[in-house]
Amino acid sequence: MKRNILPGVLLVLLIAGIATLFSCKGKKAEGEGQLAKQIPVEEFFRKPEKASYQISPDGKYVSYMAPNASRRMNIFVQEIGSDQVIQLTDDTARDIDGYFWANNERILYLKDTGGDENYKLLGVNIDGSNPIALTDFPGVRTQIIDPLEEIPDEVIIGMNKDNPQVFDPYRLNIVTGELTKLYTNPGNIQAWMTDHEGKLRVAMAITDGVNTSILYRDTEDQEFRTVLTTSFKESVEPQFFTFDNKMIYATSNLGRDKSAAVIFDVANGKETQLLYENPDFDVTRLGYSKKEKVLQAAYFEDWKMQRHYFDPKFQELITRLEDKLGAEGRYNIGIYDMTRAEDKFIVGKSSDRARTSYYLYDRNTDELTFIHQVTPWLDENEMAEVKPVTYTSRDGLTIHGYLTVPKGMEAKNLPVVVNVHGGPWARDSWGFNPEVQFLANRGYAVFQMNFRGSTGYGRAFWEASFKQWGKAMQDDVTDGTRWLIEQGIADPERIAIYGGSYGGYATLAGIVKEPDLYAAAVDYVGVSNLFTFMQTIPPYWKPMLDMMYEMVGDPVKDSLLLAENSPALNAGKIVTPLFVAQGANDPRVNINESDQMVEALKARGVNVKYMVKDNEGHGFSNEENQYDFYNAMDSFLAEHLKK
Repeated sequence: MKRNILPGVLLVLLIAGIATLFSCKGKKAEGEGQLAKQIPVEEFFRKPEKASYQISPDGKYVSYMAPNASRRMNIFVQEIGSDQVIQLTDDTARDIDGYFWANNERILYLKDTGGDENYKLLGVNIDGSNPIALTDFPGVRTQIIDPLEEIPDEVIIGMNKDNPQVFDPYRLNIVTGELTKLYTNPGNIQAWMTDHEGKLRVAMAITDGVNTSILYRDTEDQEFRTVLTTSFKESVEPQFFTFDNKMIYATSNLGRDKSAAVIFDVANGKETQLLYENPDFDVTRLGYSKKEKVLQAAYFEDWKMQRHYFDPKFQELITRLEDKLGAEGRYNIGIYDMTRAEDKFIVGKSSDRARTSYYLYDRNTDELTFIHQVTPWLDENEMAEVKPVTYTSRDGLTIHGYLTVPKGMEAKNLPVVVNVHGGPWARDSWGFNPEVQFLANRGYAVFQMNFRGSTGYGRAFWEASFKQWGKAMQDDVTDGTRWLIEQGIADPERIAIYGGSYGGYATLAGIVKEPDLYAAAVDYVGVSNLFTFMQTIPPYWKPMLDMMYEMVGDPVKDSLLLAENSPALNAGKIVTPLFVAQGANDPRVNINESDQMVEALKARGVNVKYMVKDNEGHGFSNEENQYDFYNAMDSFLAEHLKK
């Protein structure tokens, strides 16, 4: 797919939440099977044996990530049909962040330092030779714009090397390391897109702080010109060019509430054809066949990811795979990678109760070969089912969410962890979540809700979150919690709230606004002070600051709003036992957010547990740190929530 695969116009603080747990007694459901056996913390959070499988463009090799002797995820390559494995990297400090095949002989990968998110691009041959750091610049973040699959020794990347706030596009020779700047970012461009020949022809820019523009040029020797400007509340998201390189396939919510799949005449800045729209959910992305030059599917998410098919051959392929894998509607089946000839595929099967099982499918022979299951030590029959639910907010909005009831237990009078997702402009999804399963294994019901502002539900639902941090967004969380009590699902005396990033903020706001509702709280890398948060964001977010002011609040014009809804400034209202966890190198939510929260509580004599990891950023990555965190949370919640 020809588009920038790293951050675009809108901010996303964090996708993850963190599990909490404790031992408890619960009532076994009538007619249910045996209660799940208690599984150790480490079994849920140890590194996968093998994961992130890919296939070489010529189909001769598979690659994957696996832990080395230091328990860090590194890259390995194996020839198909051979038992010999070659380890390509051996990083001992931190996991490799991601990788891809640049050509048949060379792999590129990204890594940062201690969670600072200043990703460097490195390369290595598949026999382990010629390792080279291609963008080893202090304090610089590298993005992948186009892997240039048809040009073996080049990629197009973005870097904020000249100005920390903006990313310039470069053509990079992956053998010699030679860099050629393709365009000087004037300061407002946030994303770039190439055509099918690897020519840089589209850019997405921010103008006037809260308006976004699409810029276009016919050829690379021309200047970019603005073809469409809209409020950031409306968007045309380019996906890739049509196969004649004249127009683009895009998702768009121009003149509609839900984003739809369209053809966009980019030279003239207008939609020309509506391809597909869903009445209830946004179309989030499109897929295509490079070989066949056809649009294959539009993707949207209701309770799980769904496809609308354009290409009968692709639909037939997915149906064939589902039949072979016995999907039966309760599994996600996806194609993770493929050869350039599109005749061999890495296929994944997963569900709410099982992490990914990888398969190799040969289209020519119709053979499906099992490769590996990511966590074979976790038995899906011991895991809990994640069920979609809905409830109504106090002002009449339908809120979608997920309820996980411990295996073998009745959904009645249970201890509950209310798990608020990060973002906040993201969403919880159906699938395997080790944190959720860990909680359920310890006897918790886990409740996840896509409060207003969560993505995928249309523009009006998203805009309903503007300037509602700690207000209506928090009310959605509270209303969901009270719904659990009204339904008889939750024991009102044993409810905990936790989350990461925005979810951490919602945890703190929850125990400020509802001091009697939650018996315990866990804040993981959460925002505590809306004033200081906006002063310490990464430099490359600064061009989007006016949008943040409109979406969260202006520190000057809305100072009263921000003060009233900054938990650190309202710490005097907190009486709920609190556990705070923070990475010292967090570039998104500065450690000062957690420090000032803890200090404000300690100044009142409130006992707050505080964990800081000096080698982590916005979320703990290293295995030993995750073990420490989850075990500490286990003890914390057991202390405050046990009967």
